[in-house]
Amino acid sequence: MAATTRPIDARGWLFEVEDMEAGTTTWLPIAGINTFTHNPGENEEVAETVAFDSDGMYEQDVMQRGATLSLEGQYRINKTTSAQDPGQAYVDTVWSNLLGAESRGNIRWRHKTQTQWVVWEATVTPGEQGGGTNEKTTWAATFTRCGTPSTAAVVTAP
Repeated sequence: MAATTRPIDARGWLFEVEDMEAGTTTWLPIAGINTFTHNPGENEEVAETVAFDSDGMYEQDVMQRGATLSLEGQYRINKTTSAQDPGQAYVDTVWSNLLGAESRGNIRWRHKTQTQWVVWEATVTPGEQGGGTNEKTTWAATFTRCGTPSTAAVVTAP
Protein backbone atom coordinates (compact mmCIF):
# COMPACT_ATOMS: atom_id res chain seq x y z
CA MET A 1 0.00 0.00 0.00
CA ALA A 2 1.34 3.46 -0.93
CA ALA A 3 2.01 6.00 1.79
CA THR A 4 -0.70 8.65 2.13
CA THR A 5 1.71 11.28 3.41
CA ARG A 6 4.85 12.55 1.78
CA PRO A 7 7.58 14.99 2.84
CA ILE A 8 7.45 18.43 1.26
CA ASP A 9 10.24 20.06 -0.70
CA ALA A 10 12.09 22.82 1.15
CA ARG A 11 12.24 24.85 -2.06
CA GLY A 12 8.45 25.27 -1.91
CA TRP A 13 8.54 27.75 0.99
CA LEU A 14 7.59 31.37 0.30
CA PHE A 15 8.68 34.32 2.47
CA GLU A 16 7.37 37.89 2.29
CA VAL A 17 7.85 41.12 4.26
CA GLU A 18 5.27 43.88 4.52
CA ASP A 19 6.35 47.25 3.13
CA MET A 20 5.23 49.46 6.03
CA GLU A 21 6.02 52.60 3.98
CA ALA A 22 3.56 51.77 1.20
CA GLY A 23 0.21 53.53 1.30
CA THR A 24 -1.66 50.22 1.07
CA THR A 25 -0.91 46.72 2.30
CA THR A 26 2.01 45.58 0.17
CA TRP A 27 3.84 42.28 0.65
CA LEU A 28 7.28 41.94 -0.92
CA PRO A 29 8.50 38.41 -1.73
CA ILE A 30 12.11 37.75 -0.69
CA ALA A 31 14.00 36.18 -3.58
CA GLY A 32 17.15 34.08 -3.55
CA ILE A 33 16.50 32.06 -0.39
CA ASN A 34 18.21 28.66 -0.42
CA THR A 35 17.96 27.71 3.26
CA PHE A 36 15.80 28.63 6.22
CA THR A 37 15.56 27.68 9.87
CA HIS A 38 12.43 28.13 11.97
CA ASN A 39 13.28 27.80 15.66
CA PRO A 40 9.97 27.73 17.62
CA GLY A 41 11.78 27.39 20.98
CA GLU A 42 14.12 30.39 20.67
CA ASN A 43 13.84 32.87 23.57
CA GLU A 44 11.76 30.48 25.67
CA GLU A 45 12.05 31.08 29.41
CA VAL A 46 11.02 28.68 32.15
CA ALA A 47 10.61 28.81 35.91
CA GLU A 48 11.72 25.79 37.90
CA THR A 49 8.89 24.53 40.12
CA VAL A 50 10.69 21.69 41.91
CA ALA A 51 9.66 21.27 45.54
CA PHE A 52 10.10 18.62 48.24
CA ASP A 53 6.90 16.93 47.06
CA SER A 54 8.33 16.56 43.52
CA ASP A 55 9.97 13.39 44.85
CA GLY A 56 13.28 14.21 43.15
CA MET A 57 11.71 14.73 39.71
CA TYR A 58 12.37 17.95 37.79
CA GLU A 59 9.39 20.25 37.19
CA GLN A 60 9.02 23.56 35.37
CA ASP A 61 6.47 26.01 33.95
CA VAL A 62 7.00 27.86 30.68
CA MET A 63 6.92 31.58 31.45
CA GLN A 64 7.76 32.98 28.01
CA ARG A 65 7.48 31.66 24.46
CA GLY A 66 9.54 32.90 21.57
CA ALA A 67 10.62 32.00 18.06
CA THR A 68 12.99 33.01 15.27
CA LEU A 69 13.07 32.55 11.53
CA SER A 70 16.46 32.71 9.81
CA LEU A 71 16.69 33.10 6.04
CA GLU A 72 19.86 32.66 4.01
CA GLY A 73 20.51 32.74 0.32
CA GLN A 74 21.96 34.75 -2.51
CA TYR A 75 21.98 38.53 -2.89
CA ARG A 76 19.71 39.11 -5.89
CA ILE A 77 19.49 41.98 -8.38
CA ASN A 78 17.32 42.77 -11.38
CA LYS A 79 19.35 41.99 -14.52
CA THR A 80 18.00 45.03 -16.35
CA THR A 81 18.07 47.74 -13.65
CA SER A 82 20.72 46.27 -11.27
CA ALA A 83 18.30 47.11 -8.41
CA GLN A 84 18.39 44.73 -5.45
CA ASP A 85 15.44 42.35 -5.03
CA PRO A 86 12.65 44.46 -3.45
CA GLY A 87 12.14 42.12 -0.46
CA GLN A 88 15.86 41.95 0.32
CA ALA A 89 16.25 45.70 -0.23
CA TYR A 90 13.39 46.49 2.18
CA VAL A 91 15.03 44.38 4.89
CA ASP A 92 18.50 45.84 4.24
CA THR A 93 17.72 49.51 3.72
CA VAL A 94 14.48 50.19 5.61
CA TRP A 95 13.54 47.66 8.27
CA SER A 96 17.02 46.92 9.65
CA ASN A 97 17.61 50.66 10.26
CA LEU A 98 14.53 51.23 12.43
CA LEU A 99 14.77 51.57 16.22
CA GLY A 100 12.45 51.34 19.23
CA ALA A 101 8.78 50.61 18.67
CA GLU A 102 9.25 51.35 14.97
CA SER A 103 11.72 48.44 14.65
CA ARG A 104 8.81 46.03 14.44
CA GLY A 105 7.47 44.95 11.09
CA ASN A 106 5.59 42.03 9.60
CA ILE A 107 6.79 38.88 7.91
CA ARG A 108 4.73 36.00 6.59
CA TRP A 109 5.56 32.61 5.14
CA ARG A 110 3.97 29.39 3.96
CA HIS A 111 4.66 26.37 1.82
CA LYS A 112 3.17 26.59 -1.66
CA THR A 113 0.87 23.66 -0.75
CA GLN A 114 -0.64 25.51 2.23
CA THR A 115 -3.73 27.72 2.22
CA GLN A 116 -2.71 29.84 5.24
CA TRP A 117 0.19 32.23 5.79
CA VAL A 118 1.93 32.28 9.17
CA VAL A 119 2.17 35.97 10.09
CA TRP A 120 4.51 37.45 12.68
CA GLU A 121 5.10 40.90 14.02
CA ALA A 122 8.87 40.77 14.40
CA THR A 123 12.16 42.56 14.57
CA VAL A 124 14.91 41.82 12.07
CA THR A 125 18.65 41.37 12.44
CA PRO A 126 20.50 41.58 9.13
CA GLY A 127 22.91 38.74 8.45
CA GLU A 128 26.38 38.63 6.97
CA GLN A 129 26.97 39.17 3.29
CA GLY A 130 30.02 37.95 1.46
CA GLY A 131 31.52 35.51 -0.98
CA GLY A 132 34.71 34.21 -2.53
CA THR A 133 36.25 34.33 -5.98
CA ASN A 134 34.07 31.62 -7.52
CA GLU A 135 30.95 32.14 -5.40
CA LYS A 136 27.79 34.20 -5.48
CA THR A 137 27.30 36.95 -2.89
CA THR A 138 25.32 35.76 0.14
CA TRP A 139 22.35 37.40 1.87
CA ALA A 140 20.81 36.60 5.26
CA ALA A 141 18.43 37.91 7.92
CA THR A 142 16.96 36.64 11.19
CA PHE A 143 13.43 37.58 12.26
CA THR A 144 12.52 37.42 15.96
CA ARG A 145 8.82 37.05 16.72
CA CYS A 146 7.20 39.67 18.96
CA GLY A 147 3.93 38.57 20.53
CA THR A 148 1.52 35.91 19.38
CA PRO A 149 1.72 34.61 15.80
CA SER A 150 -1.35 34.78 13.58
CA THR A 151 -2.47 33.36 10.26
CA ALA A 152 -4.00 34.80 7.11
CA ALA A 153 -5.74 33.09 4.23
CA VAL A 154 -3.91 32.90 0.93
CA VAL A 155 -5.64 35.28 -1.47
CA THR A 156 -5.09 34.59 -5.15
CA ALA A 157 -5.22 37.39 -7.70
CA PRO A 158 -8.34 37.40 -9.92
